[in-house]
Amino acid sequence: MPSSRVTVIGAGVVGLSAAVRLAEAGHDVRVVAQQPPESTTSAVAAAIWYPYAVEPKARVDSWAATTYAVFRALAADPDAAVHMRRVQMPWPTPQADPEWRDAVDGFARLTTAERPAGYADGYAFDTPIAEMPDYLHYLVRRLSDLGVTVQIRSVTTLEAAVQDADVAVNCAGLGAAELAGDATVFPIWGQVVRVAGVSLDHATLDERGATGLAYIVPRSRDVVLGGTAEAHVHKTAPEPAVSTAIRARCAALVPALEHAETIEVAAAARPGRPAVRLEAEAVANKTVVHCYGHGGAGMTLSWGCADEVAALVAHAPSPS
Repeated sequence: MPSSRVTVIGAGVVGLSAAVRLAEAGHDVRVVAQQPPESTTSAVAAAIWYPYAVEPKARVDSWAATTYAVFRALAADPDAAVHMRRVQMPWPTPQADPEWRDAVDGFARLTTAERPAGYADGYAFDTPIAEMPDYLHYLVRRLSDLGVTVQIRSVTTLEAAVQDADVAVNCAGLGAAELAGDATVFPIWGQVVRVAGVSLDHATLDERGATGLAYIVPRSRDVVLGGTAEAHVHKTAPEPAVSTAIRARCAALVPALEHAETIEVAAAARPGRPAVRLEAEAVANKTVVHCYGHGGAGMTLSWGCADEVAALVAHAPSPS
């Protein structure tokens, strides 16, 4: 397979993963981003594998299963900052098994004793957690070992992105709205609270609780509490009242969190879209591969999407 000169736009988890796969395939890759990895939305994420509120379902399940398998292997590498954790998902009403149950390890129904009061159903499974931004730095190191650098500068048009490359890969997240002229891209505002001083043996995800979304994600040095998912809202700073509400929802699920020390509050806008866009397009007689619109599932779909990006680049026609 002939190699191509590829410019990847975006240094979040989706862009960096795609760049790794492309460089491993032998392409001449460079990553160009407006912000460094540690300043992206990915750096704020709790980064627990779970296919949350993302379409199209048929493709998402495949991307998520591929990504799960990669992260499960990465958990054996101490440099990757990835850990396998048990996660419990209580539900207020009876639920069928999720479509992705065969992709995960250790799937089981929650017992009555394991469910919080007022919850009629639930299940648990083993899932990867990537500790951001350490995991992003790990990806950058992998790219460096492959001879790829991350350049911090703006890309204003797709034509400019392919000007000195054979293929551009658009992983610009929210920036794709302007870069690709895509009016369907919208922000999904999220806020999290990082706390310390509490040791938990499992994560908790409450997607349909009576008081709103709640997730509790223990990591090696902290516990991430969330969250919010406000579509079409792009705020610039965390809000104290939102932090108070997040802590209350999480403490209702795990009372030990009530007095945990807050060490950081962070907010960011996720790149929403009715469905992930992953397809090739001809631009200025070159190929642009679009890969954006992952909402809050960027980590969950990252490696599956990266494999598909690499396949599209491999089949891109040579520019005439």
